[in-house]
Amino acid sequence: MQPGSKISSKASRNNRTVVFGCLTALAVMGGITAYSPTLYRMFCSLTGYGGTTQRAEAHSDKILDRTITVRFDSNIAPHLAWKFEPDVNKMDVKLGETSMAYFRVTNLSDKPVTGQAAFNVTPEVMGIYFNKLACFCFTEQTLKPHETVEMPVTFFVDPKMVDDSDTKILSEVTLSYIFYPVEHATAQNAAQPAKSGG
Repeated sequence: MQPGSKISSKASRNNRTVVFGCLTALAVMGGITAYSPTLYRMFCSLTGYGGTTQRAEAHSDKILDRTITVRFDSNIAPHLAWKFEPDVNKMDVKLGETSMAYFRVTNLSDKPVTGQAAFNVTPEVMGIYFNKLACFCFTEQTLKPHETVEMPVTFFVDPKMVDDSDTKILSEVTLSYIFYPVEHATAQNAAQPAKSGG
């Protein structure tokens, strides 16, 4: 074999290695991009980033003799013909105590409409300590024309907040919701007659 052909063969292998490396990097970046919304939601849920609340499977095993005021805020996105408000604007709860609050929502339109609630708490540092056991925000909600329903949220504020220098002096937290229309469900419901009875 000629020396020139050895160099050419080595250069060809190097080129293939570089191309393969670039294609692998592109595939990894594409995968990260495709899953970034899911990864971001998981990150927020685990860390409380942006005031994202936690989803708890069990009640707190500790209740402190210290109260915190929980305020409730409700909003509706444009193009959703609903009225949405908390039954009470605030409540005082003990840290670790399981509490329930209700929100009233009315479909003001003449057709079935589906909405999904987004949520957060402020101050944002409280996100990791605000735990929901059950909430209407976990699933899409469909209301019949002019229907009014009461929607509960069951929650507790983790007593561990008193051990965190960023949260131990806080005396209130605001739980905020905003309902968005779910377009695909709205279109599907509009095409189907509303069920009677029930």
